[in-house]
Amino acid sequence: MPYHKPVLLNQAIDGLMIQPEGIYVDATYGAGGHAKAIITQLNSKGTLFGFDCDLDAKKNTLENPSLVYIPSNFKYIENFLHQYQTHQVDGILADFGVSSYQIDTSDRGFSFMKDGPLDMRMNQRATLTAKQVINHYDSDQLSDIFYQYGQLRNAKKMAKTIVTYRKEDAISTTFELKKVIHSCLPKNKEYQTLAKIFQAIRIEVNQELEAIKTFLGQCARLLKPKGRLVCISYHSLEDRLVKFFIQTGTFTNQPIKDFYGNIIRPFNKVGKLVRPTQKEIEINPRARSAKLRIAQKR
Repeated sequence: MPYHKPVLLNQAIDGLMIQPEGIYVDATYGAGGHAKAIITQLNSKGTLFGFDCDLDAKKNTLENPSLVYIPSNFKYIENFLHQYQTHQVDGILADFGVSSYQIDTSDRGFSFMKDGPLDMRMNQRATLTAKQVINHYDSDQLSDIFYQYGQLRNAKKMAKTIVTYRKEDAISTTFELKKVIHSCLPKNKEYQTLAKIFQAIRIEVNQELEAIKTFLGQCARLLKPKGRLVCISYHSLEDRLVKFFIQTGTFTNQPIKDFYGNIIRPFNKVGKLVRPTQKEIEINPRARSAKLRIAQKR
């Protein structure tokens, strides 16, 4: 099974402006598609740090002296780089979201299209699972998750339906969850709604948005002047964080100004928002919702 086809590969690599002797980070290593493309442009003095908390990703590590693989979440990027006596880097790439491999592996519980345990952990060593969220969060907590992370209007109804059902029996699998909430799915929009529900649960299980915030803040400190940050997002919640941070250095899009009224921000925007071509979407449907943003350290 293919682990993952790298999305917007050429655009991402071009955005990094790779220097052969530079130090780079692939914050979401996955199958190593982006990493391989970066390493081909490095010489013997160049270094690539690859991060991924998914234990399965380690199977895809390249045997290359330029690669330092770190089996950890990208939110710890600064701590690990400092352990390697690396305090500044030339470029950082992040391809957010869930990989095709994770979606296609039923035992991981990421997909509503495959029956499997309600898991959804990107890091198999983590303790919180989707099953715990669905069976132990109260109605208000579930409603908030569905509304904030899934942007679902009937979040309260879904939450109450789940809480009512689980009083009689625990909800343990993806198909059981689908069955429980079936009555809450709008006609002709079942798939879209299920995708949003599973997205919301996944974001909560992995604390994805908080991880991205932590990561971006560290990138601002780690990148050298004129160093490049390249981020690929797949839904508006991720993309909004990246967009706002590049624009203002904050996640609320409310700029911080100095004594003279100048906006204090760590990055300059580079180019326009990049979307995949129709040809790439045809080859790799997962790329359909991808958005790529590039920034340069001031």
